[in-house]
Order: sequence, then C-alpha cells, then structure tokens
Amino acid sequence: MGISTELGHSTEIALPGGRIRYHETGEGPPVVFVHGVLVNADLWRKLVPGIAAAGYRCITPDWPLGAHSIPVPGLDLTPTGVADLIATFLEQLGLTDVTLVANDTGGALTQILLTRRPERIGRVVLTSCDAYDNFLPPPFTLLPRLARIPGCIRPATELARIRALHRLPLIFGAVTKRPVPPEIADSYLLPSRNSGAIRKDLRLFLKGIDRRYTEEAATHFGEVRQPVLLAWAREDKLFPPADAERLAADLPNATVTYIDDSYAFLSEDQPELLTERILEFTRLHATS
Repeated sequence: MGISTELGHSTEIALPGGRIRYHETGEGPPVVFVHGVLVNADLWRKLVPGIAAAGYRCITPDWPLGAHSIPVPGLDLTPTGVADLIATFLEQLGLTDVTLVANDTGGALTQILLTRRPERIGRVVLTSCDAYDNFLPPPFTLLPRLARIPGCIRPATELARIRALHRLPLIFGAVTKRPVPPEIADSYLLPSRNSGAIRKDLRLFLKGIDRRYTEEAATHFGEVRQPVLLAWAREDKLFPPADAERLAADLPNATVTYIDDSYAFLSEDQPELLTERILEFTRLHATS
C-alpha cells in the first residue's frame, strides 16, 4: 500500500499463504525495513533516499499488519508467524548479511525473528519499539482487547476518518510529535477502513499479540551474535529509555544512541538524524 515514490518501484512476491507487496530502490548491501501495526512502507519514505544514495539496496515491504493492500487469509498472523514470514521473505529474495531496520511493533517481531531464524541477518537497528512485557504499550493495550470483540474493528477504523482526532494518543499523537501528512495518514488508515478482508487480517494479528512472545525472545538474547543498534527517542513515553538500556544490557553486542525531539516514529520526527546513525552503524559493522 505504500504510496511514496521515494521508496522506489513496487512489486509483489508470492510467499506460502499469501502475497506481499514491497518497494525497492538502490544497489548494494541489502537493508530491509520492518514497520509496526497500522502503518506500512511509507513510514520509511524519509529514510530510504539517503540510505540508498549511500550505496545500499533498500527494500521496504508492506507487512500484513493492517495497512497493507493485499489480504493474506492463508498466513499465520501470530507474532511468531509474522516473524517467520519475514525470514521466508529474506530467503525468497536470496538476501544474506541483511541489515534489518525496525520500529514499534516491528521491533518486537524482529526480536522474535532474531532469536528464531537469524541466519540471513547481519546486523539490526531497533528504533523505539516493544520489548519484554511492553507489548503492546498503553494506551495501545486496548487494541487486542478490542479485536476480541466481534465487529469492533470497523467502528474504530471509521472513527479514524475524522482528521481532527489524528493527534489523539490512540491514533498518531503518542507516536509522532508532528502531524502526519494527510496523504500518509490515508495510506495507513484507508486499507482497514475500505476492506473487510484487511480488517480480518488486522484483527487476527491484534488478537495474537501477547507479551509471552517478546518475553520468550528475551530469554534467548544471550545467544544473539549480530551487532544491534538501539536508536531510541529520548522523549518517548511509549518505549522509555529504560527499555533501551535493558535491551543493551541483555544483547551481547548492542549499543544505544539517543535522539532528541522525537517520539516513537523517529523516521517521521527526526529522519535526518536517524539516517546518519544507521549509516554510521552499517559502516562500522560492514562485512569486509
């Protein structure tokens, strides 16, 4: 569903259980992006041009997390199922020594992936994201409860039609310090509003969210050998700096860098600074 031309050309790939749309631009070592729930590849539109220009192949999929355009009725949409989907995507594209860049719910999925099927991953950038027992954080803990009530997703998506509500914490107010452009908000919110099949995918994913998945992944952090950059929003209230410090203590090869004047969506609030930190990290840990 990503609409931004900055993401490059769009194509689809058939995976077991469904098709995934992804966007690609640039040449060089692969960088694959993992967004969270109710957003899509457009989350990365401000990062991709700078990273691609620095000599990287940027691949930004629309993962089936509620803002995608192709329903996936055959996919396992539990957190482990989506983590395995990411691993299969990397395998199908023949990618190795991949840099994964993840945010929000996508960070939780990446932690699960890193402790289940890490063989194609070279390094990881976790920007402010879920971890441990903070999956999902308040006030978004309401979403899995809502998903368990038949028929409740549709009214919620209709409520998001009102642009004046977009700065509320449960929409964009808790994740960005600055307003999301209307066309990008539509890219995120229209798929679940317009398609019953997409709402079903969203509901299945939300129903499956449980902190036991991230807590189980955390028990294997000591086995992770890939370098990890924790690029964290210092002012983030959903994912406080204490989460980054805990991750840095538990992951053997992790470092923390803080970015000011941003909430959880660093790629929206501070894309230039985040791009700089990602490029510094990939160069430092490049495979010779």
